[in-house]
Amino acid sequence: MKSNLRKLFQLEPFTRFLTPLKKRGGFTLIELMVVIVILSILAVYVAPKLVGREEQAKQVKARVDIQGLETALKLYKLDNGMYPTTDQGLEALVEAPESGKVPKNWREGGYIEKSKISKDPWGNEYIYLCPGSHDDYDIVSYGADGDPGGENENKDIKSWELE
Repeated sequence: MKSNLRKLFQLEPFTRFLTPLKKRGGFTLIELMVVIVILSILAVYVAPKLVGREEQAKQVKARVDIQGLETALKLYKLDNGMYPTTDQGLEALVEAPESGKVPKNWREGGYIEKSKISKDPWGNEYIYLCPGSHDDYDIVSYGADGDPGGENENKDIKSWELE
């Protein structure tokens, strides 16, 4: 009975891990190579999924910001019957304009919760034109490079192209 229990709980395969490092002499070259190969395989699968996500997140944030500005502009128009002019800019959503066509029913507290117009994710101002060349108004972020046009991370994000 005791011999069966000893065989059942025999720790021979695990004794290498239980003996102190001084007695066993460290890791073998094969053990190190196996670990390196496993880590390399993991890196090949994980790295491509993580690379480029930051830029993609910035583009998504710019789209969401533009959609939020569009909502605020629509509320502004509902209250005042018009959109802010290009000269009044998006600041008209935060502070009542005092030049150009002054809105009569401007909402106390403004149309944006943060009480300021945020910059795009790359630190540039959003471009606002009213009347726009594509719609009643146009809102544009010029992307990472801050210049019109571009591809990938430099691609412009335009209000008239959003779904």
